[in-house]
Amino acid sequence: MEEPQARAPEAMSFGDAMSELESIVGALESGSLDLEESMGRYERGIGLLRDLQGRLRDAEHKVRVLVGELEAEESDEGGAAGA
Repeated sequence: MEEPQARAPEAMSFGDAMSELESIVGALESGSLDLEESMGRYERGIGLLRDLQGRLRDAEHKVRVLVGELEAEESDEGGAAGA
């Protein structure tokens, strides 16, 4: 089951959420949890994973926008230099 004091993934830093996810994976892979605890941790892990994937998608989008702006500036400068 999910721990009562577990923070919402959105309220956690990327690093903290990733560390918790890694801890959950380790616990599940150990095979030492009972079924109920395994299911609770699995559900928590899925929530963390979805949040982390969303953050990575957002970061990738921002990088693409910035690269596009940089390329546009460079092509503007190149066109102005040739004029």
